[in-house]
Amino acid sequence: MKVLITGGAGFLGQKLARALLARGTLSGAHGTQQKIDQLVLADVVTANDFGDPRVRVVTGDIADAGLLRELVDADTASVFHLAAIVSGQAEADFDLGMRINLDASRLLLEACRAAGHKPRVVFTSSVAVYGGQLPDVVRDDTALNPQSSYGTQKAIGELLLNDFSRKGFVDGRVLRLPTISVRPGKPNKAASSFASGIIREPLNGEQAICPVSPSLRLWLLSPRRAIAALIAGHELSAQALGNSRTINLPGLSVSVAEMVAALEKVAGPEVTARITFAPDPAIERIVQSWPGAWDVSRARALGLEGDADFESVIRSHIEDELTPAK
Repeated sequence: MKVLITGGAGFLGQKLARALLARGTLSGAHGTQQKIDQLVLADVVTANDFGDPRVRVVTGDIADAGLLRELVDADTASVFHLAAIVSGQAEADFDLGMRINLDASRLLLEACRAAGHKPRVVFTSSVAVYGGQLPDVVRDDTALNPQSSYGTQKAIGELLLNDFSRKGFVDGRVLRLPTISVRPGKPNKAASSFASGIIREPLNGEQAICPVSPSLRLWLLSPRRAIAALIAGHELSAQALGNSRTINLPGLSVSVAEMVAALEKVAGPEVTARITFAPDPAIERIVQSWPGAWDVSRARALGLEGDADFESVIRSHIEDELTPAK
């Protein structure tokens, strides 16, 4: 089978690619495991092919309809649509966010429709689809009310995928990701970038500035569990999903203060001393509009799991990103 990952050069795209190559198979159209013969990594920058002959790297504009028609052909059994402009950047550059987060998503679905064989499509959405006056705990079916351009673009993408699935053009599933922490590398333009920075930078011996108040609550998921959820979500049958293809993934409801306390427990007070609080009203406005706790009973009933606690999230980051390979 042929599998496509958009955003294949990104952090999650690369981790997902490694996991799929190690796994070697995915469920096909009839539910049986099929060997992954080709894994296509498409992105605006060149992805790592890991030296694996099964990997094909395609560098180009994901909003180019012609490119998408080339990427999605009769052999494409599954698509993981991860490509996106992050929240803060989508808010600052409206046209870019609309082009990549919305236009490209529709063009990808149209390419899948034109292929004519109902490929399985996993679309990663976000907590940002919620907003406004929220209940203490949001559900999969809580009304969408995004308070950012990014959230609006993701919400429209969700509705499109559900309708393309209803019409039988694709076998889609929307996985709403919590904020991913801890991401390795450098800070990005996401409004939630601090959720990784206040852990990653202090562990690296660097200063970190937190732009939100200690009491602010976030819904978080580790990279390790996010990749497991993407694959598990793909493997769910259409019958198990029913007429709602959208799932809130399990995560942790944790305040910034609790995150810092967990870091101190794992790494000591000399590490947390590197964190400084300097409120940024623009970032806090965006992040405060996101829910801090979700009802994930449906996800758990479908076999999806999150992290045990935030200490385990920090420890998995240390193991995966900071411990030298043996």
